[in-house]
Amino acid sequence: MPKLWKKGRGKLGPFEPLLGKWVAEATSPMGPMRCTRTLEPILGGHYLQLTAEWVFGSMEKGKAYRELALIGVGDDKQVCFWSFTSDGKRSEGKLVDVTDVHPEAIGFEAQMPAGLARMIYWPDVDGGYHWAVESKTKKGWNRFTEHHYHPAK
Repeated sequence: MPKLWKKGRGKLGPFEPLLGKWVAEATSPMGPMRCTRTLEPILGGHYLQLTAEWVFGSMEKGKAYRELALIGVGDDKQVCFWSFTSDGKRSEGKLVDVTDVHPEAIGFEAQMPAGLARMIYWPDVDGGYHWAVESKTKKGWNRFTEHHYHPAK
């Protein structure tokens, strides 16, 4: 299978295919959902900044949920993320091997109040990428969110 993503150099190089502004639309228990994710280098390229805005319901009257995250190399020389959300929560995690999902997948694991979770990105053969969140169970990983992102216009 040919590679779909061309990764950049350095520890943050694997994220190069995700740089830019991306949009996903899906249905959710709260109604229609639109999520816009922007990933861009900051502070001389030493970090990546992720901004995400989820809008549930109509774009005019919907409820918004926002996230600001930084991705960079931690004190232990591993790639980490630090996330802050509009509901006052925060999380942090480390880059881990998630190639059980897709050979080119990249992702993070984080210890959350409800247990171990992981966030995964992998390329779509028709363009864009998939993003999923899973929780660890006794039987393996339980996927509870998955979106397909395409470039924003």
